[in-house]
Amino acid sequence: MQERPSPSLSLAQRLKKGLHKALMTMKMIAPMLTAVVFLVGWLQTVVTPEKLRAFFTGNPIQDTAIGVAAGAVSVGQPFLSYILGGELLKEGISTYAVTAFIISWVTLGIIQLPMEWGIFGWRFTVVRNGLSLIFAVLVSIAVTWSLRMVP
Repeated sequence: MQERPSPSLSLAQRLKKGLHKALMTMKMIAPMLTAVVFLVGWLQTVVTPEKLRAFFTGNPIQDTAIGVAAGAVSVGQPFLSYILGGELLKEGISTYAVTAFIISWVTLGIIQLPMEWGIFGWRFTVVRNGLSLIFAVLVSIAVTWSLRMVP
């Protein structure tokens, strides 16, 4: 539940409190944004467009599978996946692969499986990850098809 500002606080006090919260949020996000900038720069140096194009075949089924696998084993913040996805799209990678990557990055958690298993149990973990895998593929197909309909 969000904290409501006290009506007894003046406008200046509420503004000061809001600015403080915004600065604390920026302080928390700054290291992640810095890491993304370095990661994207490093990837552009090491992973050339030619290597990316060779890795992704252009085959919708293979590209979707590669995108799901790459996202499932990746660990990161969901908003970072959009930045990486945008860079992949700029390099000509298919929307099948990029959409599958973003969805599986956010919903699948191969790295976190042992922890999830320990907290929620094996049945919940298997069902949740299985459904996430299925929906990553289905949404990837749906997004690509719907983008083709847009002029």
